[in-house]
Amino acid sequence: MEAGELRQNAVDPSQNAYTRIAGAWLRGQGVLIALILVFLFGVWRYGDKFTSDFNLWTLAKNNTYFALIALGMTFVIMTGGIDLSVGAVVALSAVTAARLSPHGLWIALSAAIAVGLIVGVINGGIISIFKVQPFIVTLALLLGARGAALNLSNNASVSVDYASNYKDLWNTTIGVVPLPVVIVIVAYLLGSVMLNLTRFGRHILAIGGNEEAARLAGLPLNRTLFFVYLLSGGLAGLAGALLAAQGNTGSPIAAVGWELTAIAAVVVGGTLLTGGRGSVWTTLVGVLLLGLIFNELNFERGKGIFDLTQYWEEVIRGLFLLIVIILQSRLTNTARVTRSM
Repeated sequence: MEAGELRQNAVDPSQNAYTRIAGAWLRGQGVLIALILVFLFGVWRYGDKFTSDFNLWTLAKNNTYFALIALGMTFVIMTGGIDLSVGAVVALSAVTAARLSPHGLWIALSAAIAVGLIVGVINGGIISIFKVQPFIVTLALLLGARGAALNLSNNASVSVDYASNYKDLWNTTIGVVPLPVVIVIVAYLLGSVMLNLTRFGRHILAIGGNEEAARLAGLPLNRTLFFVYLLSGGLAGLAGALLAAQGNTGSPIAAVGWELTAIAAVVVGGTLLTGGRGSVWTTLVGVLLLGLIFNELNFERGKGIFDLTQYWEEVIRGLFLLIVIILQSRLTNTARVTRSM
């Protein structure tokens, strides 16, 4: 091979560095930039109605349950796992909360969270002790939790007791901030501390990066996986409690497909589906981005330009997730090839 050909085929180290920097920047900041651009589009197209306090707070409140299950899903996916049961757990917890609402807010709320924790214990126990694939275990619990919700509700929606104070969970504000939004902010603050400042968070990333290496290093693999699925179940239970308080009802067929919405938000936020890398705050940005897109679709529907049913919204959500996964895969492969050069 001639020297000129060698020079032509040689890899420019600076080009590799630029590629790595660009990839890391896109993974870390791309979703935030997308959120800002989508928000500015809404301001330009819909004006004061879009930026009104009513619309923005409604948008924030209506995405609180998605934010909670996405937070739990972030930790699960960072270990390289998946939790397909969260949507069914939300429905079961909502039905439980509605059933117990005559006994007051705290009993109903505690029971809803307890239901989620029980499912999390089952998921985490089977996955960590018996080494069954998370996809299989959580799929089985999806079916089981949905069936339990149908049985507990007698296959009908359960109304929240209007004489109780349970609806205060959704209607209370702290200053100008709705209580559900405060709950989400606190949950994400605690999640960020857990991930970035504790050994538990480092163990999660180590397991997702290389499970066998983590095992050989003596990390508490089983305990970490158990608590990750316990956390996911508890947050899904809390989301179900909020859902029942919002609609004043617990429906056994609610939250169908919400696990996919949570996965979409996590992946949009840059967390790798293969595990080992992620951020709770970018997951929250991913939740807000998806919520903002569908909020703007509602405004378009109000203009009468087109009429997208909920079913078409699911199609859009699925396509959006597919596009993001493809982009994430390309960025990951590019980074892997660059590192090997």
